[in-house]
Amino acid sequence: MGSGVQYHHHAAELIACPTCDLVYRVPQVASHEQAVCARCHTVLISPRRKAGKQLIALALTVLILIVAACTFPFLSIGAAGVHHDASILQTALTFSGNLTLLSVAVLFFIVVIPAIRLSLLIYVLAPIIRDKPPAPLARKAFALSEALVPWSMAEIFAIGCAVALVKLSDMADVVYGPAAWIFAILVVLVVATDRLMCRYSIWKSLET
Repeated sequence: MGSGVQYHHHAAELIACPTCDLVYRVPQVASHEQAVCARCHTVLISPRRKAGKQLIALALTVLILIVAACTFPFLSIGAAGVHHDASILQTALTFSGNLTLLSVAVLFFIVVIPAIRLSLLIYVLAPIIRDKPPAPLARKAFALSEALVPWSMAEIFAIGCAVALVKLSDMADVVYGPAAWIFAILVVLVVATDRLMCRYSIWKSLET
C-alpha cells in the first residue's frame, strides 16, 4: 500500500505520481473513471459517488473487527494432551525481557496504528459526506493517516502467522479460533478500503 497521491495547489493544478514522481496537470475525471500514470500505470485519480460513506462504513467495520479480534481466541495449540488458547494480544505480547520492546512494537503495528489510521479517516470524512466544512486540522489528520500507511502491518502479521502455523502444525495440533477468521476478514477490508479511496478527491474536498 502506497502513501497516496501527492497533491499540490498552484495557479495550474498539478498532481505527482506517488510511485515514479512524474508530474501531471490535473485532468477532468468523471465518476467511476480513472486517471492513470502513463509511466508506471499507478492510479492517480479514481472518484466514485458515495465513496465517502462507503469508506466510513468500511473503517467502522474494521475498527469493530479489531476489538473483536483482540477479544476472542486467535488459536488453540494442543500437544501431549495439553491445550492452550491465545488471543492476538497474548500472541503479540509473548516476548518478554529484552524483547519486551518488540512486543510493544508488534502490538502497535497490527492493532494500534491501523485503529488510529482508520479513526483519523473517519474524522476527516464525516463532515465531507454531510456537505459540512472540513473538521479542524482535517488536512493534518489526513496527512498523518497517510503517513501511517507503511506502518500499518496487519496483513503482514496475518501472513507471518499463517507461515508460522503451517510449520507448527507438524509439532502440535493447531486450531484456528474465531479471532483468526475475524482477522482474515479485517485484512481483506483494510485492502478494500485502500483500493476504494481516491486520495486526490479527499485532498480536493479539504481545500474549502
